Amino acid sequence: MCKTFVIDSKKRPLEPIHSAQARQLLRNKKAAVFRQFPFTIILKESRPNSPVSPIRLKIDPGAKHTGIALVNDATGVVVFAAELKHRGFTIRDALTSRRQLRRSRRTRKTRYRKPRFLNRTRPSGWLAPSLQSRVDNIKTWVDKLRRFAPIEAISQELVRFDMQLMRNPDIQGKEYQQGTFAGYETRQYLLEKWGRQCVYCGVKNS
Repeated sequence: MCKTFVIDSKKRPLEPIHSAQARQLLRNKKAAVFRQFPFTIILKESRPNSPVSPIRLKIDPGAKHTGIALVNDATGVVVFAAELKHRGFTIRDALTSRRQLRRSRRTRKTRYRKPRFLNRTRPSGWLAPSLQSRVDNIKTWVDKLRRFAPIEAISQELVRFDMQLMRNPDIQGKEYQQGTFAGYETRQYLLEKWGRQCVYCGVKNS
């Protein structure tokens, strides 16, 4: 169960509390709602000596969704968890549509336009718009959560799978360039796959 974020009167992050405690503070007029999502309350009186446990932000990036979790390092309790949905495929489709419209303009009988292809240089560190959107989206949420929780460490899961190595532990060198059809023609591969017989009627060597 996600806890409620708390900030003091000077907007400094405090220890997240249970939702029942947050409701009690709101009923007693000791706090007010600061933000709806992630739900955060702000105290009306400062607490100078309130203890704060360090919290670790864990990120599990993905192409469509990114998992975000805040975990208390001392107790291992999950304070906050969310799934971030990216717009990468939407941006890709929008760029494709824009490219098609730009190409259709070239066939119309419109005024002459000078070519502008020589000024389209990419700066160093350039990323594709769909990927840049994913990076900026994660950075935005990291900065937002750092304002509401005492985050002292960030962990990110980086996983790379070598599917060919999983199938063949002894693979090396140029064997990576030789796939399933290496040494086969498509016709011969299909004949070997189906035992040189018709899939439908079972006739062999025809």
